[in-house]
Amino acid sequence: MIKAVFFDLDGTLLDRDESVKQFIFQQYNRLSSHLGNINVEEYVNRFLQLDNHGYVWKDKVYEQLVQEYKIEGITAGELLEDYLTYFQDHCIGFNHLHELLEILKKKKYKLGIISNGFGTFQMNNIKALKIKGYFDKILISEIEGVKKPDPRIFKKGLSALNVCANESIFIGDHPENDIIAPSNLGMKTIWKKNHQFDHVQADYIIEDLMEVHEIVSNLTKRLGN
Repeated sequence: MIKAVFFDLDGTLLDRDESVKQFIFQQYNRLSSHLGNINVEEYVNRFLQLDNHGYVWKDKVYEQLVQEYKIEGITAGELLEDYLTYFQDHCIGFNHLHELLEILKKKKYKLGIISNGFGTFQMNNIKALKIKGYFDKILISEIEGVKKPDPRIFKKGLSALNVCANESIFIGDHPENDIIAPSNLGMKTIWKKNHQFDHVQADYIIEDLMEVHEIVSNLTKRLGN
């Protein structure tokens, strides 16, 4: 039976694209004395292009922006520091986030997060979403010293929750990091559908987080004890 449910963070629990959009608009307004000569829509769109859904770290993004737009009076490092400080204020969860976690918790499933990223930054985002208390274990790649798709980080999660791979399911948005890697260990997988990837070979595909509850319930009944 399914005993543990693991989640990715960005693009799975956190609506990262919408969160980044809101943040970057606010950053532009907050730092308009340095950025005001750039069209706001152009600045936001270029940031999102360079960011590539979070797969390019922001030091490179800001270095490129400063160079392209010849930004003066503020450095790429200072823009990055602003991002690290204020992004958490703009974290938006996907629909039904708390409702799903509440149901899974009440049904006594063990819950975990396995996320790539920087430790303090990701923990601040988790706290901003007000979901930290739902999880029995949170593993962030910087803290663990290993990142997805390396199987060791999944094995750490399974060990921490004292469950076997075939008793667990992983939900994420990235085909290699969140689907292929845990599947290779014997975990069931759910792909949180997005517009970035197509034809992902997961056990299940969802568009709304509440679909996870039905999948987990049916799996638990089907697999039995």
